[in-house]
Amino acid sequence: MNDKLHLTPDDQFPEDLEKVTDQELQVLDSQVQRQLDHEVVADGEPDPETEFRHYELDEEFSDRDKR
Repeated sequence: MNDKLHLTPDDQFPEDLEKVTDQELQVLDSQVQRQLDHEVVADGEPDPETEFRHYELDEEFSDRDKR
């Protein structure tokens, strides 16, 4: 498992979130959220890749809630 606190836009991101376990999805979400917060504070706006990942994670959580 990835022990990093942030998931930068250059870091690997799963292509298919449906294959990711619930626990790993929670960790990914935390890493992406921390990166999003960092980018907003440091750069004034999020990187488009980080924003996209955040959206993808939200969609996956929503889909899992429906199952």
